[in-house]
Amino acid sequence: MRLYSYVVARDFGFAPNPFFGVCTLATCKPQIRKAARVGDWVIGTGSKEHSRQRQLVYAMKVSGTMTFNEYWSDPRFECRKPNLSGSRKQAFGDNIYHLNAGHWFQADSHHSFPDGKPNPNNVRRDTSADKVLVAEHFAYFGGKGPEIPVHFDICKLGPGHRCHFPQPVVNSVERWLLSLDRGFHQAPADWSNMPWDTLQPPN
Repeated sequence: MRLYSYVVARDFGFAPNPFFGVCTLATCKPQIRKAARVGDWVIGTGSKEHSRQRQLVYAMKVSGTMTFNEYWSDPRFECRKPNLSGSRKQAFGDNIYHLNAGHWFQADSHHSFPDGKPNPNNVRRDTSADKVLVAEHFAYFGGKGPEIPVHFDICKLGPGHRCHFPQPVVNSVERWLLSLDRGFHQAPADWSNMPWDTLQPPN
């Protein structure tokens, strides 16, 4: 069991996506998505920019992995395909990629250009790891997460991620994470900076 820790610089409920009863990491963080296996933990912490360096944004225990094509075609995750005219959690759907005749299709989404055209930079980065992480056991706190205990030296500062932690540390962190209430708790932090007429209110 490994622990991956990184800073959630932009928290829109897109990466990670904590809606509809599961948590997924389907875009961004390709190195984590490529390396993480079932049973591993992935945690995201708040950014220094928002004075939330030691706050837990979310934690997910990976229960499954799938390719983008598997994610796209699985009826369980149809609700995670973006609908920009729907509610906010629908608009920030992360089920946006599949291969079509050898080329990556990117749905009109948070990672495409405003006119709906694919953003090649996001396509290149996201699809560099053809892997989606799925977690049934997760806790998502958005902008109001608990402080990570000071004796856990697990927070990442800046870009990239950390994962080379001694196993006793990982085990202790897991016990703490398992003590937290599971599920979705608070709206994504960056929703508070969006005009309410941009999209429909969350539901």
